[in-house]
Amino acid sequence: MSPSRRYRLEDLLWEEDAPPEIPKKARRELARALDLSELTQHHDRFMRLLERFWIAEDPGLSFAELEGLLLNGTRPVTLRDRIERYVFRNPGDWSTEELFDNLGAFEAGDARLARFLEGLVSADVLLDDRLQEKTVSTINGHLRSAGVELRVTGNDGGYPVFTVVSTRLPGNRRPKNIIFASFAKPDIRFQSSVDNDIEIVGGNPDDTLIYDREIPIEGLRWRDLHAWWQDAREISSDTEARGNLYQRLLKSLPDNSEGQKNLFIAYHQILGPSPGDPALLPEVWLHWDHRTVQERGPEALLRSRMDFLLLLPHGQRVVLEVDGSQHYTRDRGRTPDTGKYAEMVAADRDLKLRGYEVFRFGHDELKRLDAAQAVLRQFLPDMFRRFKVSN
Repeated sequence: MSPSRRYRLEDLLWEEDAPPEIPKKARRELARALDLSELTQHHDRFMRLLERFWIAEDPGLSFAELEGLLLNGTRPVTLRDRIERYVFRNPGDWSTEELFDNLGAFEAGDARLARFLEGLVSADVLLDDRLQEKTVSTINGHLRSAGVELRVTGNDGGYPVFTVVSTRLPGNRRPKNIIFASFAKPDIRFQSSVDNDIEIVGGNPDDTLIYDREIPIEGLRWRDLHAWWQDAREISSDTEARGNLYQRLLKSLPDNSEGQKNLFIAYHQILGPSPGDPALLPEVWLHWDHRTVQERGPEALLRSRMDFLLLLPHGQRVVLEVDGSQHYTRDRGRTPDTGKYAEMVAADRDLKLRGYEVFRFGHDELKRLDAAQAVLRQFLPDMFRRFKVSN
């Protein structure tokens, strides 16, 4: 089948899925905003993307073209030829807008353009996750006014996968990504597993924190959590917001676990007030995990409460657990309880199978603050090197 015929069939099939509309004005504005030199750093990868969606040159020549080839050895100049000349051999001759114009991107169907944009920001074309994030941010700056955005929907070998979605559909509301720092176990109900709609039933709404912003590619840093808290609580002072958030998180830790409190305090004392460090989230009851929901349903997310969660670069997730005697005894520590221990190790297995790295600390290691500081001074640098965390 010729490329041009394949493209026509694809357009017919893709349009049946009712893709979100991308207006021509938004298309042209985002093209003007994109730096073509950043998109074309890898020639072969970029050309494969263009051939997949735009370059539909059939190998057959018309009679006039064949006659010209036989008489004077010339052949028609193709779109591929022009791209090689004006984009790669003479960089700067074409802007991104001129390239899109020659590709036909401004007149193409919504589905084809959406798939092209998804490919353009994929790890198949952009091999730098920071450049991925920058390009997505630029594109979304022009798509969102039209009710459309590129959103992270998966992971491919450590790189984010982006999909064009409508922000106006109920099913595309931002998920409640993390439910954490609650004073008691929240009663979480899944109203819809399709649109990630979660309801917390009863109690004071302020007793549970819900982080509902997109997790950046570089993971969730303190600066992200601070910005969310400051906006949510309408606190004008950065210093006041940081102190207020720290006290709120500390207050959520259980009174019967000095080890957890000491770990949290020591983490901040060792790292200092650095906004680029990973945010240490306490008492996490739910971290929205698309893979788990797809494979096992949303209820599987509620089977494991985490003492602490770190969301690190490239989708890496680290759980820190503090094991006291309550994990394997009953009657206030007087009687061994093999059933409770079995529940604990089963939850541990479940987390690991879902892609979390779990590190456990004995409560006795952390029962004094100075001891917790000594443990974390050794552990944190090793862990950050292991997961390639930098600030």
